[in-house]
Amino acid sequence: MAVTDAAIDKIKQMILSGELAPGDRLPKEADLAERLGLSRNSLREAVRALALINVLDVRQGDGTYVTSLEPRLLLDTMSFVLDLHRDDTVLQFFEVRRILEPAATAMATKLMTDDEIDELRVILESLPADPTVEELVANDLQFHQRIAQGSGNTVLCSFIESLSGPTTRARIWRGLTQEGAMDKTREQHTAIYEAIAARQADVARSWATVHVAGVESWLRKALA
Repeated sequence: MAVTDAAIDKIKQMILSGELAPGDRLPKEADLAERLGLSRNSLREAVRALALINVLDVRQGDGTYVTSLEPRLLLDTMSFVLDLHRDDTVLQFFEVRRILEPAATAMATKLMTDDEIDELRVILESLPADPTVEELVANDLQFHQRIAQGSGNTVLCSFIESLSGPTTRARIWRGLTQEGAMDKTREQHTAIYEAIAARQADVARSWATVHVAGVESWLRKALA
C-alpha cells in the first residue's frame, strides 16, 4: 500500500501542478511508469484507486483521462460513504443539515433569478392536496435540492445533496408517525418560498433553520 500511496501522490502532484488538466489524457502506462520511477503494477493500482474516486476515467481501448474534477463528481464518493452510515449517527447528519441548509437558503434568496423562483413555486404546488408520505418526502427532497442549486455554490450544493440520502428514512418515519407532519412541512416550505420570493434572506434563513430543526427535534425525542 505504501508504494501505491506514493504512486497516487505523484499523479496527484501532476494534476495540482497543472501538468495534467481536467480532460487530459495520461501518457501511456509504460512511459508514465518510467517517468515517475514506478513499477507498472504500482501505477495500475494508483490509477484504479483514483478512478474509484472519480479523479481518473479509464476508457477501455482509449486510455486514461483526468475527469472534469467538478465538485459534484468528486463528492459522489462521499455520498457512497454516507449511505453506509449507522442509524445512530442520523442525528449528526441533521445537525450538519441545520448548519448548511439555512446558509444555502439565504444565498439562494439573493442569487436565484425570477424564473428559478417560479420553478420553486411549481415544485411547491406540484404536491398533491393529500399526498402519501413517499410523495411528501420526494417533493421535500426536490424543493431543498432546487434551493441548494440556487445558492450558486456547487460545493455547498453537493454537500447538501449528499446529506439527503442518510436523512430520508427519518423523514419518512416522521411522516408516518407524527401527527400534522405533512401540514407542517407544507406550511414551512411555503414560508421559505415566500421569503425567497420577497428577497428576504434573513427570514428565509430563519424558516429553513426552523424547518430542519423541527425534524431534528422530533427525531431526538423519538430516539430517546
